[in-house]
Amino acid sequence: MNQKIEHTGIITHIDNNNVQVQIIQVSACSTCHAKSACTASDMDEKIIDVVSTDNTLKVGDRVLLSGQSSMGLFAVLLAFVVPFLLILLLLFILRSYTDNEALSGTLALAVLIPYFAILSLFNKKLKNKFQFQIEREETN
Repeated sequence: MNQKIEHTGIITHIDNNNVQVQIIQVSACSTCHAKSACTASDMDEKIIDVVSTDNTLKVGDRVLLSGQSSMGLFAVLLAFVVPFLLILLLLFILRSYTDNEALSGTLALAVLIPYFAILSLFNKKLKNKFQFQIEREETN
């Protein structure tokens, strides 16, 4: 089960081996014929930094970014699942020691500050783990 994440994008900036690619991220319903009548459709432009040694790339080239789907799952785990479990666990622990719900809730939410601070210390290591590969887009 080695699935790939693929996005088509346009190169916006090249600095040595660092290439910035602009992609348009769309939600699943953004291609629906009824999207103009619906408020759920969502489109967002993102800039992705990619390391590439291909010297033939130029600003304005259309490229295909690809990465492993496990990168996305790991990112969701770090950004949403672990913080949710930390808040929930701390909330249950604090509620057993105090009857003050406001204090328990505030302290449970405050656990996010050290969690994301510690996560930011591993920023360089995480950037290496979340690497996209750049390929020329096939033109028909």
